[in-house]
Parts: sequence; C-alpha cells; structure tokens
Amino acid sequence: MAWDEWEQLKSDALTRQQGGTTHMRLNQLPSDPGGSAAAPNQTGDLKVTQHDLTKIGGQAHTLYNHLWDKARLSNTSVDAAAGDLTKQGFALGAGLSHVSIKWDSQLNSLLDACAQISNHMQVTKKIHAGDDAYIQRQMSSIDTLDDGFDERVGGPGKHNPVYGSSESPKKN
Repeated sequence: MAWDEWEQLKSDALTRQQGGTTHMRLNQLPSDPGGSAAAPNQTGDLKVTQHDLTKIGGQAHTLYNHLWDKARLSNTSVDAAAGDLTKQGFALGAGLSHVSIKWDSQLNSLLDACAQISNHMQVTKKIHAGDDAYIQRQMSSIDTLDDGFDERVGGPGKHNPVYGSSESPKKN
C-alpha cells in the first residue's frame, strides 16, 4: 500500500467519524472474486488411472528402498564416535548421540510413511479393479435382463394379440 493511499484511507475514516452517524462494516469477500479458477462442474471429476496409482506406489517403494540402503545411521561409525567422544569427556559426544537418535526416529517415520503409501496404492489398485469387475458384472446382467423385455410380439404401443381382443365385452 502506498503512503498516499494510506493517508486517503485515514482521511476518509475521519470524515465518516465526524459525520456523527454510527456505522458497522463487516469485511467480506466481494460477491464475484474474479478468480481464474473454473467452477468444479466445469472442470469435471477427478480421474486416476491404474497406471497413475502404480507409478505412485512404485515411487514410494523406490524411495523406501533408497532410504533404507543409504540413510540409516544405526550401528555405524556415528554411534561409535559419539560413544568414544563421551568416554573422553567431550560434550560433543552426547550431542552427536542425540542427533543420531533423532535422525533414526525421523527416518523411521519417513520409512513408515513410504511403506504406507506404497501399500495403500497396491490395495487401492486391487480394490478398484474388484469394483470395476463388480460393476461390469452388474451392468452385463442388466443387459441380459433388458434383452428379455425386447421380445415383442407386436410393435411398440400396439395391442398384443396374444392377450385377446382389445374391445370390451358388450353387456346385454
């Protein structure tokens, strides 16, 4: 906000205040914010293919393997150095040990998250494949049922002669 604009706002507020009337104003968004995002009904539904799920799960699994192979510090020279420094009376040993413990804790959380993502994508893939197969079976059974109703004797809207005459019997 520029200085001139600030001064103008203060002046306008003072003018309203001196008018002697009490007003209440609520801050709110304008009725038409003018954003560039399209409404959800114009953008369509979220679509995820099995290929997308497989790639996400594969990347999570790859990340898990890389972290397991290259990021673990337990039983390494870091712990040995921390122990050695502590034995020699250096405070740095306790600090290094603390960092090693925190690193392992955070790494285990990340490994768990990667494993959950990978497993979730595999399970989701199987569930959706099962759902797709179920829907396909249901839809095909509806088609079979519909075929049974298409065996017409006469044209649509005309009386079926199998059921007798369409005229009502005359009373004597």
